Amino acid sequence: MKHTISVVMENKPGVLSRISVLLARRGFNIDSITAGPTSDHDITRMTVVVEGDDYVAEEAARQLEKLMDVVDVRRLNDGNSTRRELVLIKIKLSKEQRSEIIDLAKIMDCKIVDITHSTLMLEHSDKPENIDLLVDLLSGYEILEMARGGAIALQKGTESP
Repeated sequence: MKHTISVVMENKPGVLSRISVLLARRGFNIDSITAGPTSDHDITRMTVVVEGDDYVAEEAARQLEKLMDVVDVRRLNDGNSTRRELVLIKIKLSKEQRSEIIDLAKIMDCKIVDITHSTLMLEHSDKPENIDLLVDLLSGYEILEMARGGAIALQKGTESP
């Protein structure tokens, strides 16, 4: 089972590496890890997705809370948060396949970001399970390259760290 943990930390050199080293050293199975600035330049938000049972997720959150420079740690779930991923997919296509893939892109609400005579590149931001569905639907075509970003997530409502 995948668990999402939101970590808010001070934007200082070395904080991100200390977090990833801590998780790796403790043997947590990291599915994805994404970090970026917030509206406050002094604060960074990291979203970590770990695989395991509830105990693993709780232990990972407890370990993260112990680190200096960590301001807040929260476990997020589908009920209390919104989670998204980004994917870019480059597909080799023939003239016959072009309209099929463009129709699929429209249905899945993808953006076509590059097109040539022989390739088409899609961009899609959505829930991880919908990204999985898109990749599955495109598996019948020749996927030349794919880049998938890790999850980002925010807690719903007005409460924030």
